[in-house]
Amino acid sequence: MIHRLHVGSRLSEAAIAGGTVYLAGQVPEHHPDGDIETQTREVLGHIDRLLAECGSDKAHLLSVQIFLADIQEIGRMNAVWDQWVLPGHTPPRATVEARLADPRWRIEVVVVARQRADVLG
Repeated sequence: MIHRLHVGSRLSEAAIAGGTVYLAGQVPEHHPDGDIETQTREVLGHIDRLLAECGSDKAHLLSVQIFLADIQEIGRMNAVWDQWVLPGHTPPRATVEARLADPRWRIEVVVVARQRADVLG
């Protein structure tokens, strides 16, 4: 069984199957013209919110893919990431440079996580 959250005509924000949570790419909706730090904080906030809705959290990340419009900003993005990610729970991660759908976006993040044990039963 697949449970989808925030279903739209083009995509769902999240899907849960077999205790695994898949998030759509999260982008800076509220600060599309912000700097990389502002956009990264916003995107990580979206991820926190969606994971909570799915019965998960950042301690249960299985993998993360980060797409940066400018790979030169990786250091500044990592400074925000390092404050957010939980020590001892850092997930496998890939970070690449990519042309994003909106030229104002500096970052997009795709996450796969596991639901918490209390949710799985």
